[in-house]
Formats: sequence, C-alpha cells, structure tokens
Amino acid sequence: MSRLKEEYNNQIKLDLKSRLGLKNIYEVPKLKKIILNMGVGEGKEDSKLIDKALDDLTLISGQKAVKTNSKKAISGFKIRGGMPLGVKVTLRNKLMYEFLDRLVNIAIPRIRDFRGLNKKSFDGNGNFSMGIKEHVIFPEINFDKVDKIRGMDITICTSAKNNIEAIELLKSFNMPFKDNNLN
Repeated sequence: MSRLKEEYNNQIKLDLKSRLGLKNIYEVPKLKKIILNMGVGEGKEDSKLIDKALDDLTLISGQKAVKTNSKKAISGFKIRGGMPLGVKVTLRNKLMYEFLDRLVNIAIPRIRDFRGLNKKSFDGNGNFSMGIKEHVIFPEINFDKVDKIRGMDITICTSAKNNIEAIELLKSFNMPFKDNNLN
C-alpha cells in the first residue's frame, strides 16, 4: 500500500471527521482520481512531438498515456477532425496516491518563484485544477533528453461536497495553498 494512502486511512480520515464535524466516517471526503493533461498544439505539424509528449507523460505518471484527438475541424487553427493534439492519463488508487506524494514533496518545491497554490482553483464541487508551466520539475524526466519544455494541467477530483471540504482534504495531504481567504 502507498505511504500516502496508509496515512489517509490511519490518520487523515479521523482528523478530517473531527475537523469538519461529520457524524460518520464514510462522509469524510476522499480522492477519486487525478487527471494529467498535456496539450501539444505543435503536434499538428509534427506527429513525433505528440509521441515525445506521450513518453514524457507516461514516465511522469507511471501509467500509459493516451493521445487526445480534435473533435471537429477548425479552419482558423488549421485543425482537421480527428487530428491528435494532446495526451492525457487518468490515475486512480495506488498510482494516484504515489503521484500526489511525488507532486507535493518533490515536484512543487522545484517550481521557480512558487508562492503557493490558489484556493480559487476549485470548481465548487470539490475538484481542484492547477497548471504547471514546466514538466521537467518531475524527477522522472531527464532534462538533457528534453527537446522542448511543455506545460501540463493537473485536475484532482475528490468526493467532497464543497470547496471547504476539498481544501481541508488537500491541506491534510500537505498541498501548499496560499494564505488568502476563500470567498
């Protein structure tokens, strides 16, 4: 079992139950999935860029990533329907906890000029999204073999009913939020 999942089951659940004033242990919010997405707009000219992004995301996540295709043609962007434009992967269970552990303890501290995550990045239903400008902050990526630094989106889906529960859940996993107040 993952270190973070074990900590969640043994300590965080009970702590959140008392902090949120919940009556039942099954009401405590939990992580459902983490979605990693990397858009590769230049992939319309060179399909090798999509393959390199696919390999990088597979290394970062520990799970095989898949290509995402355009749904319809947009002539202004020179995109045809079905053209590969990005890569994504959805993590659940053990890989999800291991990725979150690496994200919080290794990757986020490597971000230059980092001042904390914004609490306004929640969607109102307990899901948190963040963007990373450089995918090379992950230790799995060899900086010497990277042809181009790409950004990526990370979405953390929880079972929380609202933003306050989700913030408390992610804070208990040591997510570094800014100290501004949530409206």
